[in-house]
Amino acid sequence: MIAEKLYLKAESLEQAIYEANGHPDSFRYIAGGTDVIVNKFQGNDESTYLIDISGIKELKNVVTAENHIEIGSLVTLDDLQKHKIIADNFPILLEAAHSVASPMIRKTATLGGNLLCENRCSFYNQTEWWREAVGYCLKCEGDICIATGGKKNCFSKFVADTAVALISLNASIEIFENNTTSIIPLESIYTGDGVSPRNFNKTSIIKSIHIPTNNGYKGVYKKLRQRESLEFSSLTTSVTIDKLGEIRIALGGVDPKPILIVGTIKDDLQSLITKAVKKARIVDNDVYSREYRKEMISVYLNRSFKELGK
Repeated sequence: MIAEKLYLKAESLEQAIYEANGHPDSFRYIAGGTDVIVNKFQGNDESTYLIDISGIKELKNVVTAENHIEIGSLVTLDDLQKHKIIADNFPILLEAAHSVASPMIRKTATLGGNLLCENRCSFYNQTEWWREAVGYCLKCEGDICIATGGKKNCFSKFVADTAVALISLNASIEIFENNTTSIIPLESIYTGDGVSPRNFNKTSIIKSIHIPTNNGYKGVYKKLRQRESLEFSSLTTSVTIDKLGEIRIALGGVDPKPILIVGTIKDDLQSLITKAVKKARIVDNDVYSREYRKEMISVYLNRSFKELGK
């Protein structure tokens, strides 16, 4: 029996969550659709009920508060550059947004959607025919990680580029669920489990992203990929230093979750870099080899500190 396919254009957060709770096993929120629709075409997303939240206006606001800025989750990656406070205070966020895909996609893709971008692997992000032929992996109900040969852990890589920049900026997210809101550190929603990469209630919605504005961050953002358009990250690094000398190093593309290393300018920088390299659980599931990507972590971080004058 073919499952009925449904679509709803939600007019409010309350309506979207009400409908999601009524279809907990078959729904998917959609806004820009640049990740969800591709996964549906590949057969990696079998949801039959799409709840479109793109018309909820309160998710598109950018608000300046006393000590932080709130960016609505539906602000597009392209529109970020139109806000002077973001451009003046957080240029690495604009770099991260600009590094995502192509100009056309950035006009549709949202900041919140990018934070929830599905983990990727060269053995998983293929057509249904390809995956059946090579053998199903842990991420698509198989019994083995094809990249490692192991049967316990999936190492699909974390590829949300803007999340790496935001984590280095000590960002938090405001989550709405069942008429209540909570604010938590962005990095806390990522599990490190490639099969279930987020400990984030599926029916919840990210309302906004909060970035402190009084920390005086200076930062450097870098991304490794074959082409400057369309390609997902093979390695993303973001390094920030605030006015008190705290260093935040965030990595993406080299582990099932973002890696965060926190230190100060008094620390030995090479020790911080070594710690970041050791923490990355890189496997051969990318167009670049494991060895090359691991080496490039050190290269990018050394270059970043040099550009920051350290």
